[in-house]
Amino acid sequence: MYLSENQVIPQSFPVQPSFRPTYSQDWKNYNLAQTNEKTRFLELLFELCFQIYEMPRAHTGRNRIPLADMVFAVVYKIYSGVSGRRFMSDLTEAHKKGYISTIPHFNSLFNYLEIDEIHYILKDLILESAKPLKAIEFNFAVDSSGFAKGQTKIGWQTAKYKDKNISIQDWLKCHLICGVQTNIVTSVEITHGTASDTNYFKPLVDAIAEHFTINQVSADKAYLSVKNLRLVESKGGMPFIPFKENSRPNHRTKDSLWRNLYYFYQLHNDKFKKFYHQRSNVETTFSMIKRKFGEKLKSKTEKSQMNELLCKVLCHNLCCVV
Repeated sequence: MYLSENQVIPQSFPVQPSFRPTYSQDWKNYNLAQTNEKTRFLELLFELCFQIYEMPRAHTGRNRIPLADMVFAVVYKIYSGVSGRRFMSDLTEAHKKGYISTIPHFNSLFNYLEIDEIHYILKDLILESAKPLKAIEFNFAVDSSGFAKGQTKIGWQTAKYKDKNISIQDWLKCHLICGVQTNIVTSVEITHGTASDTNYFKPLVDAIAEHFTINQVSADKAYLSVKNLRLVESKGGMPFIPFKENSRPNHRTKDSLWRNLYYFYQLHNDKFKKFYHQRSNVETTFSMIKRKFGEKLKSKTEKSQMNELLCKVLCHNLCCVV
């Protein structure tokens, strides 16, 4: 093959390798936190439960175990990961240290998971456990994930997207909003596996707006709507939710915020993704909860399974604070 006088031999330029940013670990403080996690966990849990008000007692029958003691015992049991019978030795040690005033029977732990008041108390404790980090958490991410009701080897992603023969009604869905700096969960809602994600965007954002300063909220396409965009703006934040393929700038409501974000998404996609990809931290949060405290719920009834899942989230928060 011969080249003519007007042809130029193309020059090959070396390809610059792309380097992923790496972050060094503060091993001294990390080791200190890990080796003292259980001790600090019990101290923080006791401080949270100390502010629980006792329920009014019935005029007849035996006196009930103090509610603060039972919440402490139930959350501590989920943190330990052992059966109720083997957990009794841990409760005995907690009683000796003064964390609980009495040692309940192991069956009482399961019975108290059925109480309606426990559900609302755990949700309040999750918010309280996140408040110490409100000085550094200003950007948040929203998402949901499933937790299996029974013993199954199938993961949530397989049950939801790949295997159509599996009913996701056998799963509970955890909707949460977390900070992207520390992975602390600031608010949570528990529903059936078939519940729509976008319906729980508003209660999650509203729950933290009173206690946290909101600069940004990231979420995936499932949460895209004018109401959700306007909600974040009304709380003083900037929403970063990617648009769908069929999304158009001239939305039927002709909303200016929708139109401006649409053009920002189309014309400055790199900048948009830089903010939006903070949403990956909520995936990390779910991974932390499932790896440490399990993806499967061991309780038998749905009410106790919901409360068990809330206990897992609370345990995660206390570990993040530690």
